[in-house]
Amino acid sequence: MAVLAMLGVTACNASATADNGKPASSSSAAPGSSETPTPTPTADPVAYTTTPAADAQDVAVDTRVTASAQKGILKKASLSYVSKKGNKITVDGTLKDGTWTAGELLEPGVEYTLALEAEEPDGRTDESTRSFRTANLSLDDQVYTAVSPRDGGTVGIGMPVVMRFDLPVKDKANFEKHMVVTSTPAQAGSWYWLSSTEAHWRPKAYWKPGTKVHVEANLNGVSAGGGRWGQQSRTADFTIGRSLIAKVNLQTHQMDVMINGKLAKRIPVTGGRPGFITRSGVKVIMDKVTNITMKAETIGLKKGDTGYYEDTPVKYAMRVTNSGEFLHTAPWSVKDQGHANVSHGCTGMSDANGQWLYGQTRIGDVVETVGTNRPMTMGNGYADWNLSWSTWTAGSAL
Repeated sequence: MAVLAMLGVTACNASATADNGKPASSSSAAPGSSETPTPTPTADPVAYTTTPAADAQDVAVDTRVTASAQKGILKKASLSYVSKKGNKITVDGTLKDGTWTAGELLEPGVEYTLALEAEEPDGRTDESTRSFRTANLSLDDQVYTAVSPRDGGTVGIGMPVVMRFDLPVKDKANFEKHMVVTSTPAQAGSWYWLSSTEAHWRPKAYWKPGTKVHVEANLNGVSAGGGRWGQQSRTADFTIGRSLIAKVNLQTHQMDVMINGKLAKRIPVTGGRPGFITRSGVKVIMDKVTNITMKAETIGLKKGDTGYYEDTPVKYAMRVTNSGEFLHTAPWSVKDQGHANVSHGCTGMSDANGQWLYGQTRIGDVVETVGTNRPMTMGNGYADWNLSWSTWTAGSAL
């Protein structure tokens, strides 16, 4: 009986389960022989390499996020963060040759999440999520950019693209690499830095009428040098209108208004008298206003000075310099218009002619003035066209 009991235990053990919970396989090997099971091969796990590393802190905002996989093939990556307003923002990127690269630089003081998906050698999918946090920046650490012309506008053939920065840009070359102007039809052009806070772009010759212009200031997170970075990126699209060039001759005291290359109107004018000479050169209309008051103080005059005048209302005015030159209506000087220069530097005309001109012009139209020995100077309005092309391109930081 003892032998039978022992045999019964043996039979039960033959139907037991293996450690993995599956029925144990029976052996048909002959008595006295031994057999070693062949182990199932296991693939090494996928390893991810990312920039920045997982759990990194105080990451610089000019870091470009990348991700790749070893011992597997990266199939997908998704980068996102929650803005300070509580909105989830997804960052686009491209996957090429096994490496994912973010399309944008980073925002300051936020936590980013990077979700990765790769294919293992055996075809299975591996997923991994990691995070990092960017460095905090104050407004004093960030350069704000303003772009003109405004998005969606139509401007004249002389209008430059203008970028202004609220803080000095020390690394102009690095910024300029991310400041892009394209047009249809294409026209060669270049940037010129007037200062560390202002840069202009213009084509080699006046814009072609009807041109579509696209501007990109991809400056978010870009180093401006000196421990500062671009605060945000901006884009603008605008259109070049018909050609209008006002040709002012202050020796003949006439202005020929050329529209699309044809004389539209000849207007008698007066320019600046001695001591207030009107500048000669190429000017661009910067602004248009109606019913303004001209003040002597704006050109540095005070009561008692030679040439001082009381506040004077003006119906129509088109600004062409920062220093105070306008094309404007001047009914008080009609008897001198077409004969003599009697103004304080502006180009004056009758109310009727000024109203007509105001209705024809737009910001960016060109005013070419000749007949005086006082030249335009860079920085005094949009004086860009007074520089030769070689001098202009030399003003680029690249």
